[in-house]
Amino acid sequence: MNFWKQLFIFYLNSSVHVALSVVSLACISMIEYRFPLNFHLLFFLFFSTITGYNFVKYFGVAKFHHRRLASRLKYIQLFSLLCFILMCYFVFKLHEKTIYYIIGFGIITFLYAVPFFSKAVYVDKQHNLRSIGGLKIYVIAFVWSGVTVLLPLIEQKHALNSSFFITAFQRFLFIVVLMLPFEIRDLRYDSLKLATIPQKIGVKQTKIMGYVLLVVILFLEIFKESTSIIKTSILITILVATVLFLLFSKIEQRKYYSAFWVESLPVFWLLLLLLFC
Repeated sequence: MNFWKQLFIFYLNSSVHVALSVVSLACISMIEYRFPLNFHLLFFLFFSTITGYNFVKYFGVAKFHHRRLASRLKYIQLFSLLCFILMCYFVFKLHEKTIYYIIGFGIITFLYAVPFFSKAVYVDKQHNLRSIGGLKIYVIAFVWSGVTVLLPLIEQKHALNSSFFITAFQRFLFIVVLMLPFEIRDLRYDSLKLATIPQKIGVKQTKIMGYVLLVVILFLEIFKESTSIIKTSILITILVATVLFLLFSKIEQRKYYSAFWVESLPVFWLLLLLLFC
């Protein structure tokens, strides 16, 4: 395996790509509200996303197979430790009120990965929020919308007005739709007890649901206090691209269809805003 391919695999497996997506969505919120880019917050979100996602993905592996971890996973652990240290550095650059909200989202992330509650409410032996039937996609969407919409406003000391709630709800719906190609892909592996959306209503109905949610996102744009033709046009472009990615989603996907291309949509969205706004 050549160096560049190994680097790309590490880039995906170490959650750097998903971290760029989170940072992109936060930048989009800052641009929408005409805030200056807050690099302390953006760096915090980047390093905390890597730390949180790698903790969620590799917690069980590290716990039960620590002595025989693959070398690639050891590199990811070391990288995650570095990101954790940098996350701790940047969090203290933020306002106190922002940190309180961060602690709340951090607790949700912790409970998402670590066994905590009574096993009676879970669908498998993991006993964490991730294992509660039908909850996974909504937990992810809630946290993503919170850290990419709420935190930039709190850090800027901006009032949480009606525009905020519309934007936060749009972002929540957008993340739900972005997750659907992943849920379709994972039909082969997910336990039926997880009650994912494709398991409950089928692939075709899942796609229709996604299309409807994207229309709702566009419809909600009408009710925002301030918008522009350029920003709305860019939003429509991203929603159409999302429709196409969802349309061509299937159980037998190409290796990087969801993990790279679908997850790149927030990055493309940000690039369009930077180019035309």
